[in-house]
Amino acid sequence: MAVAMGLAVLTTAPATANDQLVELAKDPANWVMTGRDYNAQNYSEMTDINKENVKQLRPAWSFSTGVLHGHEGTPLVVGDRMFIHTPFPNTTFALDLNEPGKILWQNKPKQNPTARTVACCDVVNRGLAYWPGDDEVKPLIFRTQLDGHIVAMDAETGETRWIMENSDIKVGSTLTIAPYVIKDLVLVGSSGAELGVRGYVTAYDVKTGEKKWRAFATGPDEELLLAEDFNAPNPHYGQKNLGLETWEGDAWKIGGGTNWGWYAYDPEVDLFYYGSGNPAPWNETMRPGDNKWTMAIWGREATTGEAKFAYQKTPHDEWDYAGVNVMMLSEQEDKEGNMRKLLTHPDRNGIVYTLDRTNGDLISADKMDDTVNWVKEVQLDTGLPVRDPEFGTRMDHKARDICPSAMGYHNQGHDSYDPERKVFMLGINHICMDWEPFMLPYRAGQFFVGATLTMYPGPKGDRQNALGLGQIKAYDAISGEMKWEKMERFSVWGGTMATAGGLTFYGTLDGFIKARDSDTGDLLWKFKLPSGVIGHPMTYKHDGRQYVAIMYGVGGWPGVGLVFDLADPTAGLGSVGAFKRLQEFTQMGGGVMVFSLDGESPYSDPNVGEYAPGEPA
Repeated sequence: MAVAMGLAVLTTAPATANDQLVELAKDPANWVMTGRDYNAQNYSEMTDINKENVKQLRPAWSFSTGVLHGHEGTPLVVGDRMFIHTPFPNTTFALDLNEPGKILWQNKPKQNPTARTVACCDVVNRGLAYWPGDDEVKPLIFRTQLDGHIVAMDAETGETRWIMENSDIKVGSTLTIAPYVIKDLVLVGSSGAELGVRGYVTAYDVKTGEKKWRAFATGPDEELLLAEDFNAPNPHYGQKNLGLETWEGDAWKIGGGTNWGWYAYDPEVDLFYYGSGNPAPWNETMRPGDNKWTMAIWGREATTGEAKFAYQKTPHDEWDYAGVNVMMLSEQEDKEGNMRKLLTHPDRNGIVYTLDRTNGDLISADKMDDTVNWVKEVQLDTGLPVRDPEFGTRMDHKARDICPSAMGYHNQGHDSYDPERKVFMLGINHICMDWEPFMLPYRAGQFFVGATLTMYPGPKGDRQNALGLGQIKAYDAISGEMKWEKMERFSVWGGTMATAGGLTFYGTLDGFIKARDSDTGDLLWKFKLPSGVIGHPMTYKHDGRQYVAIMYGVGGWPGVGLVFDLADPTAGLGSVGAFKRLQEFTQMGGGVMVFSLDGESPYSDPNVGEYAPGEPA
């Protein structure tokens, strides 16, 4: 009853769902959406846990999901409830934070197991979304399922309210993305570019599941939902008819451009932002042209879906630098001292891009690491990369030592921005590759890649021993400087969380959660978890106590060799060779681990959760 009352209090005025989510996110006790708030900064203003006392962090409680494979994303916390998701079979749990060992409800879907066979890179899922309800409909939790469905559940009871098919697994289109709520819409992307799926983003009515609009990444303008003034402030990015003209024939119909990463939203300008992914197939010879609008940063209106701008980062991609990574919003002074609304995006291609999010102006494009070699520079006036032909790919040629690899110097990890220090905390891959393309036909529902990859640590790693595959960095988007950087044994795949306590938290593939000093990068604390981490940390407050939580469960693209017991170094689209030593440091297992100072929790009172004879059922 206390939990239900907590949810009811949180869902009173203000009137609109946007306002309610903004207000809920202002309270650092909650974690109501991926990224914590619409800015997607993954930043907490809480200071109870700080540099001085972080060494006192101890496990407070834990929860096993009972599911193996990769656990990406974070739980959500609203009031007295924590909502937890899992990879396939995509079970959803609600826990009572007053007694976190108590499962309030669980929703276990029955889905077509065929979805597992067409999932590109493990059977992961990136999270849930919360809609706070109104006078007509009670609060809802949304999840995506690997079999292509979007589901609305009653946040109080866990009952399924509606379910809609968003993607068709018969052509290889799956769902791994976390849904995203704006106003009375829930947005969901698509996966499957490696199988020749044509990518799109769709908006559904939160109350009924009715499809309100769908915007594709390739094809005719009317299906891309381009606004009349699309890219008007930057016509050199390209404007009309390019979803067709930059493809040969009908190649756009199987051209990729899926979006399975993260969203951000600015209520003031009423635009949401996301990235479209790689073109299909990977073999560039088979798809001449710039292949728009794959590999682009999009700014769209939520209500209509109309695109106001799109900036293509890697025209005619040759390396699978899928551009779906996190979009983090900040307001900072540019180099001329003008306050700007900014969008910062660390891309798979090894470049960190910062745009003016009101119109798409390119502000900066800095190398994530000085070992990025496929590109010499990005021209800020044109937005175009200046390629180094030595690291291009083509038929009848094996390109060697391309940095970054197809896994990118950054991938799906959700990173953070510290507004006090004005730095972005980036979890980095440090992986390079050899690339050899081959021709293949398109067959619906089968992999449509056309390249054999071998991956290994970047130049700063230990290639002989297959270690040194990751970095953690603090990046200033205005100066372009890295304030500090540290090497890691494996990729920092899951991302980071920054706090006003001067700490940067993140998980590692070999199974640690770590806290570093945000000013210096010094390691202040770590704890060994039951399994490797591919999700990112979150923090919440309950009953006056701050907690830090993280999902554990090795898997995802870097873990496919381990979870599917693969040995061929080119398997897993090249990841098996790069992470061949991962099995020496961790094994499978999924759950959530929660920490507090001195391990204080509801269970510090030994009577909490105890059986009392005669208690109500």
